[in-house]
Amino acid sequence: MKRTNLEASILTLVTLALVAFGLVMVYSATSASAALHNGDPAYFLKRQAGYALLGLVLLAAASRIDYRVLRGLAPVLVVSSLALLLGVLVVGQAVNGARRWIPVGPAVFQPSELAKLALAVWAASYLSRKRPPQTLKQLWRPIGLLTTVFCVLLLAEPDLGTSIAILLMLAAMLLVAGTPVRVLGAGLGIAAAVSMLAVWFEPYRRARLFSFIDPWRDAHGAGYQTVQAMIGLGSGGIFGRGLGQSVAKLNFLPEAHTDMIFAIIGEELGLVGATALVAAYSAFAYAGLRIALTCRDPFGKRLAAGLTVLVCGQASINLAAVMGLAPLTGIPLPFVSYGGSSLVVALVAVGILLNIAGNAGAKRASVPDRSRGDGRPRAARARSGGGAQRPRRAGDVRRVAGARRGAARS
Repeated sequence: MKRTNLEASILTLVTLALVAFGLVMVYSATSASAALHNGDPAYFLKRQAGYALLGLVLLAAASRIDYRVLRGLAPVLVVSSLALLLGVLVVGQAVNGARRWIPVGPAVFQPSELAKLALAVWAASYLSRKRPPQTLKQLWRPIGLLTTVFCVLLLAEPDLGTSIAILLMLAAMLLVAGTPVRVLGAGLGIAAAVSMLAVWFEPYRRARLFSFIDPWRDAHGAGYQTVQAMIGLGSGGIFGRGLGQSVAKLNFLPEAHTDMIFAIIGEELGLVGATALVAAYSAFAYAGLRIALTCRDPFGKRLAAGLTVLVCGQASINLAAVMGLAPLTGIPLPFVSYGGSSLVVALVAVGILLNIAGNAGAKRASVPDRSRGDGRPRAARARSGGGAQRPRRAGDVRRVAGARRGAARS
């Protein structure tokens, strides 16, 4: 239990540090443009701080509400998410040719963020009640089918990045549940092939793919964002230009405060700052996966693994895209990039992880672990003859035999 408390402390400290760091970098990346367009250099900072405050309140609430309650809410969350994903295609606010946001008064809500959390809860509930898929047919129904429905709606927005994040999250949960690697690999191979088709038949995605292969060939067109991000990262050197001294953010790098904020971090804080950020996500991954490994409840184990990979997987995709190691997908950097829905949902996920950590040593599971056979504990199976008992040591056998001889003489 002490070790679990340590990991919960690491998770809390890293999360708070990333949120605070994100506020600083959002202000640094937007103060000049906000002063020109809105007359208030702190315009984006104030909005992000408001989302951060809401997210921290929900984090505290989620860390105190028993995570097992979510198992009963899984169907409601899935249906609500599907309805919102359909609704955003009808009433969503169009930004840069995409419909991903629903206006809610002065704020906007991104249903795809809730969809990730809802699918994680549902998959954890399903995999804790059923045996893990052993064939592609079992993987397809119902996990593959429901995931396909989600991804089709996301691609219609279009939002390929969130679809990739969902696939990574589900792959981690299936692996923890005990799905054979060959089945999981085949499923991911099919998903990758379908993703390539989605990329090929969408002109802007195809242009991004080709620009990733050689961004300098069209440095003023499709490869412009990648080239500017690499220039920003490279110009930071070891220690950076200094906080607030970025040149790339001055209308050179598009979306500098959202998807590409890591380029501003690298330019202003250099290799040292970029390495510290990567170390923070590594510490988050360590703490989250340790919480998953120590949790005795199969639902909590799968949910903790899924939420950890969801956060760190998104971070990995974002960092790789900014550094030119992967195509641009539009995935924000968790806790750091500007964006209310992403920040709030990520903080709620951390709250759930902290609650799982607090209950990691619970003796009673919410449901039996189906991946171990008939769902009963190993000791119960051994008593009923369902499993082999541990062999006794030679000394134990001699002591028992001596006691029986003594009883016979008396």
